[in-house]
Amino acid sequence: MEDPESFLAGMRGKRIVLDEIHRLPNPSELLKIAADHFPDVPVLATGSSTLGASARFRDTLAGRKTELWLTPMIQTDLADFGNLDLPHRFLHGGLPPFFLAQELPEKDFQEWMDAFWAKDIQELFRLERRAAFQRFVELLMAQSGGVFEATRFAAPCEVSRGTIANYLAVLEATGLALILRPFSSQRSHEIVAAPKVYGFDTGFVCVHRGWTHLRPEDLGRLWEHYVLNEIVARMQQVGVRYWRDKQGHEVDFVFAPKRGTVAALECKWSAEDFDPAGLHAFARNYPDARLLVLAADIDRPFKRTYQSSAVEFVGLNDALSRLVPEQ
Repeated sequence: MEDPESFLAGMRGKRIVLDEIHRLPNPSELLKIAADHFPDVPVLATGSSTLGASARFRDTLAGRKTELWLTPMIQTDLADFGNLDLPHRFLHGGLPPFFLAQELPEKDFQEWMDAFWAKDIQELFRLERRAAFQRFVELLMAQSGGVFEATRFAAPCEVSRGTIANYLAVLEATGLALILRPFSSQRSHEIVAAPKVYGFDTGFVCVHRGWTHLRPEDLGRLWEHYVLNEIVARMQQVGVRYWRDKQGHEVDFVFAPKRGTVAALECKWSAEDFDPAGLHAFARNYPDARLLVLAADIDRPFKRTYQSSAVEFVGLNDALSRLVPEQ
């Protein structure tokens, strides 16, 4: 591949896959030549989620590529694997080898994190203080789904608040952390700055919380992570927000298209667990918004009214087909 044109000329009429393409000295050069001069050679290039941050990519390839963000396994993947056991998916996570393991592969999770540090972090970001960074990752996974405050991590990681902010930016760039910014119209009683941060995979969240078996009370928070993963897979970006006011009312996810109706979505493992306080508080501020509850045990949509607020109860596929356009 030191001579991209000769290499591609020998591949005419074939489809090629280039794995870990970011390891080439100048990967964008080969892809640009392929797109411009060898349209009969389709190229599937896989690599680190940090490709855009790599100094080796000297060209954005705008207009020459279609990007696909591979998330952990989604609902259709579970059907393909013939295992729709959601608690198993939550505990083992969505990386196929871990999901397929009969026993919980606890050591494999740590080996994966070690490889992540060695390959993605060291090669592309050159971070120092491995112990501090890994401690931050452990704490972040253990507190996944909560409102993020950098100062709470600085002392246990023995680094500055600015370093914690840098660590979080690295995790977001590599896809290990999904960051939801707050939805707000700048009302004085709304949270307007603090983001919520989710670990990218439920398996890693469970491991860092020390869970080897799931209790009924664990399923709701993991279901929320699972729904977010489905949203990201369909949107191919973290294009959803959350809402919280200073009285503690909260809505899990808010869809706010530039054109169209704002939609507020609450995730519940069981529809019976729904407390209308959060959605009702949101409706007082945004009376035209659609209010939805996405529960794992709903097969057929239905509606209920709480203090003049109409709430739609929906299942996963029905909710996302209404809210998230197919890519």
